[in-house]
Amino acid sequence: MVTDVGAPLSHAAIVARELGIPAVVGCGNATTNLSTGDRVRVDGVRGTVTVLRSTA
Repeated sequence: MVTDVGAPLSHAAIVARELGIPAVVGCGNATTNLSTGDRVRVDGVRGTVTVLRSTA
C-alpha cells in the first residue's frame, strides 16, 4: 500500500499491518508519479517504493 499522506498510526498503515501487506505512507507525490498498472516494489521496513515497470 502506498499513500500520499499519512503517518505510522494512520488508517492505511493500520489496515496494511492487519492484512500483513507492506505499506509506505506519507510519500507526498505517489499518485502523481505512479499510474494504474505500474509494477512496484514496496519495502515497508526501509520506507521505499521502487518502480519495477512503468506503463507510461
